[in-house]
Amino acid sequence: MIIMRKTILIYPVFLLIIALFLASCASKKEVMIEVYETSAAGHKLTPLEIFSKGEIVSEITINPQEKRQVITGFGGAFTESSASVLNQLSPEKKDQIINAYFSEKGAAYSLTRTHMNSCDFSLSNYSYTEVEDDTQLEHFSIAHDKDDLIPMIKAAQAASKDGFKLFASPWTAAPWMKDNNSWVGGKLKPEYYQTWALFFSKYADAYKAQGIDIWGFTVENEPMGNGNNWESMVFSPEEMTHFVQNYLGPTLEAKGQQDLVILGFDQNRGDLKQWVDVMFKDQASSKYFDGTAVHWYESTYDYFPKELEYAHYKAPNKYLIQSEACIDSEVPAWKDDAWYWSKEATDWGYDWREAEKKYLHPKYAPVNRYARDIIGCLNNWVDGWVDWNMVLDRQGGPNWVKNWCVAPIIVDPEQDEVYLTPLYYVMSHFSKFIRPGAVVIGAESSDTDLMVTAAKNPDGSIAVVIFNEGIKPKSFELKTAMTTKQILISPQAIQTILITN
Repeated sequence: MIIMRKTILIYPVFLLIIALFLASCASKKEVMIEVYETSAAGHKLTPLEIFSKGEIVSEITINPQEKRQVITGFGGAFTESSASVLNQLSPEKKDQIINAYFSEKGAAYSLTRTHMNSCDFSLSNYSYTEVEDDTQLEHFSIAHDKDDLIPMIKAAQAASKDGFKLFASPWTAAPWMKDNNSWVGGKLKPEYYQTWALFFSKYADAYKAQGIDIWGFTVENEPMGNGNNWESMVFSPEEMTHFVQNYLGPTLEAKGQQDLVILGFDQNRGDLKQWVDVMFKDQASSKYFDGTAVHWYESTYDYFPKELEYAHYKAPNKYLIQSEACIDSEVPAWKDDAWYWSKEATDWGYDWREAEKKYLHPKYAPVNRYARDIIGCLNNWVDGWVDWNMVLDRQGGPNWVKNWCVAPIIVDPEQDEVYLTPLYYVMSHFSKFIRPGAVVIGAESSDTDLMVTAAKNPDGSIAVVIFNEGIKPKSFELKTAMTTKQILISPQAIQTILITN
């Protein structure tokens, strides 16, 4: 009987010890680290081992307690040019490209843009409002988009697991609404402000009828003009704010479309201050603006951190989205990865910028420009980063004004060939691993030659993106609250480190 009593007493104690041990094991989940690298030497989002040898020369410290902006997304633009080129390919190649951008196994783009009416990356000039003096837009029609543009967007929707946000931008109103009666330059006539506001509402309804929900708008692409080279319409900061405050915002509100996002400005960062000072001057001017859109064309290398910081603190609770970027004024190199890593690319400012600002436009490697700019933006309050055309042909078009540019994916329709340039992989380092709703967190590098940014995703994972522009490999110790690991990054390389537990 004594033995039985001891057994009865010991058994529950034993069970308690086992339960505590299992609970302890469960609370100490193994930290998983995955490293993906794209490099001039040939890595293309290649999974790597964690390197544990070599001299540690620097530290990268991640601080999840330092929380900054919430990520809206990353992606590119649906243009008529991209869509028309896509439609010239075989079904297999079309699917390859759409999946490369939108599937879970691909770049998983989450924030996209398109144009309302034509732009330079259209096949010709066109408007949804061809009938003159139709002030109520009774003849409004998006029929032009149904052959190429809308099918491309719907194919992307079908490939995307989590979906994506889509905002639209006008380059110009139809000439009959403008003071110069032209597609290029000029201003919207005051008597058509209400008609133009109605245009945005009609567009959202028309696309919704096609099964495409518009997330929002930028008010005008490049409102300061583009040198009168292609579709454009000029606004001053005061004119745009007046239009949004008294026409566009109230019209969308009256139509029950007040949830549609309105982004102001939509041009180069160097001019941000003068625009946000007017847009966010007071409560009345700010009411309908949900944020600010910016472009990167002011410089090939400078991402304008002071201007971005200023814009954020002027409107800290509103969006700050990079809405357009590309390697412009270049015919893309075909199946030549080395070109994208070398300092051979120029841009419009290399030839055409005024003398006192030419220093902003040196030759600069396309990969370096993308990686440097996106990291710089994320570290200075930008919450979304959108590339320009997703797909172009070998000429860098089609483009009705012959404004040739580079896209991350280039195709040869005649040969039915697809070239995923290194720029595609650079974009994927961000879009695939930093998801909408992620929070940018503290990230510091003791090596000033290593650019770094980090974000904590909604699922708890942490994505760290590191860029080594130099020609030597770099060894560093990655420090987080969960783990410390030694990692090596190749010369001329970008890495994404995904930390999960």
